[in-house]
Amino acid sequence: MKNAFSSHHCGRYGSFSNRREFLKKAGAGFGMLALADLLNKGGLLAASPEMDRSLDPMAPRLSLYPAKAKSIIWLFMEGGPSSVDLFDPKPELTKRNGLKMEIDVFNGNPGPLMRSPFGFKQYGESGAWVCDKYQNVAKHVDDFAFIKSLYTESSDHVPALYQINTGILRPGFPSAGAWITYGLGSESRNLPGYVVLGNSQGVKGGPLNWSSGFLPSSYQGTLFRSQGAPILNLTRPETVNAQDQRAQLDFIAKVNGEHLSQHPGEADLLARIQSFELASRMQIEASDLADFSSESPETLSLYGIDQDISQNIGRKCLMARRLVERGVRFVQLYSDGEWDAHADLAGNHSHHCATTDQPIHGLLTDLKRRGLWDETLVIWGGEFGRMPVSQGSGGRDHNPHGFMAWMAGAGVKGGTSYGETDEVGYRAVKDRVSVHDLHATMLHLLGMDHTKLTYFHNGRNFRLTDVAGEIIEKILA
Repeated sequence: MKNAFSSHHCGRYGSFSNRREFLKKAGAGFGMLALADLLNKGGLLAASPEMDRSLDPMAPRLSLYPAKAKSIIWLFMEGGPSSVDLFDPKPELTKRNGLKMEIDVFNGNPGPLMRSPFGFKQYGESGAWVCDKYQNVAKHVDDFAFIKSLYTESSDHVPALYQINTGILRPGFPSAGAWITYGLGSESRNLPGYVVLGNSQGVKGGPLNWSSGFLPSSYQGTLFRSQGAPILNLTRPETVNAQDQRAQLDFIAKVNGEHLSQHPGEADLLARIQSFELASRMQIEASDLADFSSESPETLSLYGIDQDISQNIGRKCLMARRLVERGVRFVQLYSDGEWDAHADLAGNHSHHCATTDQPIHGLLTDLKRRGLWDETLVIWGGEFGRMPVSQGSGGRDHNPHGFMAWMAGAGVKGGTSYGETDEVGYRAVKDRVSVHDLHATMLHLLGMDHTKLTYFHNGRNFRLTDVAGEIIEKILA
């Protein structure tokens, strides 16, 4: 075993065997950081993944094998949309409407089986069924791979959100976006690699849903707003000019560099130092990002930004496109409010369909016409689904036993459907898909092997898929 202290000297100086070693140690390592930035801008940094991470945590890195997708937009329908009322109608549920069924529900006192309040039609060459509230989304069914047999381990929102986002029910683990940016870095130098467009009312479970967990903090998600300044307090104060700000940043870098030299290998400290420079670069880039004046009126209308009901989600969807266009690796977009229809499912889901139908149609259409479709993976879904029985006044309770999602875009076989729930939509019974399977498939499309994307923590290697996960091969192109 190599002596851990072999590179250290008892004297007052150390010798350098090459220029790289000199740059790495001189000036507390900031010479090497500058070199890393120059190499990255020249597209030369991805050749040595391990060196890249130590110099620049977000430098783009090579995938294990050729990737189908370069980036992900996850359309997260928080609260639990109902599969049987949106994309998976059950004739038997209609036939048995009003009959009692033995069933375990989260809130107790289940009512009888309840038919869907919506009508359904078949669309596209695939003949996929879609409810009459999602007529614009329905135009794209031949691009979708429906996964109709998902299941999760909790019927409570917060642990279910943690599991769908991190693979684990408990808080404190890295989110999928953090794992992805840890594995691949980011192609954007002026924006975070992982951006979250949150729920206007606040996502249940909070920032732990996009946390880096025990990974270095460089990989955590950054919460953006869809209107005004994407990040509060990002603009330089009027009393500080650009030259003064640059001098302040240089001074902070010098002080931090001296501190870093006394704490070598501290990834979170390096992340904090680099965050100052990223914030400086974002002052221009992020402001331009939220300025839609360069978009045509036709594009704004396509996203539903000209309609009161859909303008907020429309802005988020347009911002998601602009983010991946600028090299952001992972964008998670939360719907506003919750699809949590414990009462009046018809009213709740009609509203959320109205807020998202045109924006999602606009996003999918725009990705295609701007040449981003074949390199962007789009995911739609929530943390769980809803029961086939009624609750309260025409609502449905949480259902972790059988729900659905769809994928579209890069590497996905459109017009396909995988898995099934039982005849009333209660439990996944055919080709069951776990959250780990969903994550394994997502990582595969990005060119990563989910069993090899690991991080050593607390005495063992952790990964997004824990000790499970199978790729859903039948939905891949």
